[in-house]
Amino acid sequence: MLRRLAPRPSPTLGLFLGLIITLAAVVAYSWYITRQISGLREMQNNLVARNRKDSLQLLRIQNDLNSLALAMRDMLDTTENSYPLTAWSAQFQRIHEDLNDALRLEEQVAVAGSTPEQRQYLVNSMAQFWDAVDRTFALADSGKENEAREQVRLSLQERQATLSNAVARFLVQNNESEEQAAQTIGQIYDRVQRQVYLFLTATLIAIALTSLYLIVSNRQLFARLAMLSEQRSDLAQKLISTQESTLRYISRELHDEFGQILTAMGSMLRRADKHLPPGSPITQDLQEVREVTQNTLDKVRSLSQALHPVMLDELGLESTLDWYLPTVERQAGIRISYEKSGVPIAVDGSAAVHVYRVVQEALNNVMRHSGAKQAWVRLRSQPQTLELEIEDHGNGFSSGQKPQGIGLVAMRERAEILGGTISFLRPAEGGTLVRLIVPKGTKDTHAG
Repeated sequence: MLRRLAPRPSPTLGLFLGLIITLAAVVAYSWYITRQISGLREMQNNLVARNRKDSLQLLRIQNDLNSLALAMRDMLDTTENSYPLTAWSAQFQRIHEDLNDALRLEEQVAVAGSTPEQRQYLVNSMAQFWDAVDRTFALADSGKENEAREQVRLSLQERQATLSNAVARFLVQNNESEEQAAQTIGQIYDRVQRQVYLFLTATLIAIALTSLYLIVSNRQLFARLAMLSEQRSDLAQKLISTQESTLRYISRELHDEFGQILTAMGSMLRRADKHLPPGSPITQDLQEVREVTQNTLDKVRSLSQALHPVMLDELGLESTLDWYLPTVERQAGIRISYEKSGVPIAVDGSAAVHVYRVVQEALNNVMRHSGAKQAWVRLRSQPQTLELEIEDHGNGFSSGQKPQGIGLVAMRERAEILGGTISFLRPAEGGTLVRLIVPKGTKDTHAG
């Protein structure tokens, strides 16, 4: 009894949802990584690059302050070759202009590391320093060289040292800010790297789960297909066995029952003819009835042989083919070349029936569809197999067309029942070649 399989949902919806989730995860993660990289690029531009430019300007300011310190040291030199203080006025002016330019550029690129109070302190200290410079050169211009040098010693050098310390603090802050930026960038890189690994792991897990789901679904699907195929094959083989049993029963009934009845009728007509006087007008009528009875008996016997040749059970396959092939030649008007090779083996029972049916179906296809006027039947007995070939050079199958039809399906099922193989080939001359290979000693497990 065939078991009804409960319908199961298709895995398409689950696979489609998995694809959507995977694509959404890839898009979201790509957007996130893009934001991280943009933020990293912005940090590099705003912190690292600006911090380096700021440090360059601070170094420029520090260099100018060192130049002022050297100039003031020379100004305090009172040797005989010393110059008047007013001789340094032009140098101070150039340094003043360069410092103003450096401070302006430094303020444009300064990072947020310094507080407004620190910057204001630097600006105020710078202004106070130049005010003191102006007063010093004013004293020198009025001829008060000693007072001017005292002003340099007591005021300008101290203010210059204060400015140098302030600039040095800015440089230290810039270095610390650059280190912090580098540390932050490294943390971002580490975080992005970890998230890439996590994302790859999650993606691989999703792919593995999807693949596992697909494998399980396919295994279930193929298992169901295998079960359906097995059930279909089992049903087809049972139907074939049932058909053969029915045909055998009808053949025997026709041969035994109707054949005996018609034979008895012929005998009764012969006896009746003997009891009639010579020249009786009924004699001619009895003769016609006897001929009709004999023709009917021949047709019943022919139909019985067509349904299930009795000689298959009595004489085996080869003798049946020896009788059947000439019969087909007479009835169909085609020439059949029959070749046997190898040591003959006894093929009888249900196995002989299935091989005979393959020959019968193949020759029917030759007569109905191929249009050929000649066919070849070859029976070869090999050490381990029995090979049967039916070949014609007619129309054959269309190129690339898989042989179909209920007759061909029945031939395949019969080959499977015998545990053999059947193939439908196209010879070099065209047409069709049916090749059946059956292992010796096979038995029909579905025999009726």
